[in-house]
Amino acid sequence: MKIQKRSTAIAALLLTATFSLAACGSDDNGDGGSADGGSGGGGDLSITMLPKNLGNAYFDTSTDGAEKAADEIGAEFEEVGPDTASPDAQVSYINTVAQQGKSALLLSANDPDALCDAIDEARSADVKVITFDADTNPDCRDLFINQATAEGIATKQLELVADQIGGKGEIAILSASANATNQNAWIETMEQELADNPDYADIELVDTVYGDDDDQKSFDQTEALLQNHPNLKGIISPTTVGIAAAARYLSDSQYKGKVALTGLGTPNQMREYVEDGTVTAFALWNPGDLGYLATYAAQALVDGDISGEEGDSFEAGDLGSFEVGADGVVLLGEPYTFDADNIGDFDF
Repeated sequence: MKIQKRSTAIAALLLTATFSLAACGSDDNGDGGSADGGSGGGGDLSITMLPKNLGNAYFDTSTDGAEKAADEIGAEFEEVGPDTASPDAQVSYINTVAQQGKSALLLSANDPDALCDAIDEARSADVKVITFDADTNPDCRDLFINQATAEGIATKQLELVADQIGGKGEIAILSASANATNQNAWIETMEQELADNPDYADIELVDTVYGDDDDQKSFDQTEALLQNHPNLKGIISPTTVGIAAAARYLSDSQYKGKVALTGLGTPNQMREYVEDGTVTAFALWNPGDLGYLATYAAQALVDGDISGEEGDSFEAGDLGSFEVGADGVVLLGEPYTFDADNIGDFDF
């Protein structure tokens, strides 16, 4: 398997010197220096993974899972991506994948529609496009590997915050970017649940803010929420960057133990905050499994084992068999709750 990582700094260069870079194996490690990406078996199947942004612990884990699957199937694999999570920053990478004639693109989309023109170009060049984590318009891609249903994720987070604040009080949401498809779907469902479910009649959503999956901005937005809403009882952050930044702020503030924080995070980034009492419980799926599943789905599409139609099924290595649902969606599973009793059992 051949692994390469490139950052935003060389995006423009890739557009004009794609084959030259591929030949010499130049890589950018995201901080202005170069780093060897590693090498391995390679083969006829070539896969590029494009997360929302590099340097994100969540996507680092999903890439690890994809790399593992690529090793198992003997595929050539590379990860590329921008330093900041924006749709414009992803377009050049999609264009490069089309120019290189890659077999498949694994994409976590920063916008449901803004990337569709570039994706169409890639698909017209016979690149199979599999979205994971965050989807595009279904017409833009071949498959979407969904971590869990929007309803399941939204319901889990509301259950957690309601339990932690005793079923009443003001809450706020610290999201990623305002255009993030998955975040907006979860927030919309949470808003509907709060309006319709009598169990949440005494809970009021007073604000939704955006940290753009940037650590410092998410930290600052947490501070602003607490200053603007002195009666705030809980924060939901359905983004791994946001929940970690919010936990860091709360852990060293007067609000520790008084304002509940839950959402979606990885065990490794949240362990210290669970152990010191800043966070009681949070949820997530295994992002490594998400990348792993996306890679096997790419293989099935490229090999012609599936076409992406509802009812298609394929094998995904250690994860077993999966079936394509409506609108080309493949579901990994339901979110899992992490707390002080079990967080030590996980390492990702």
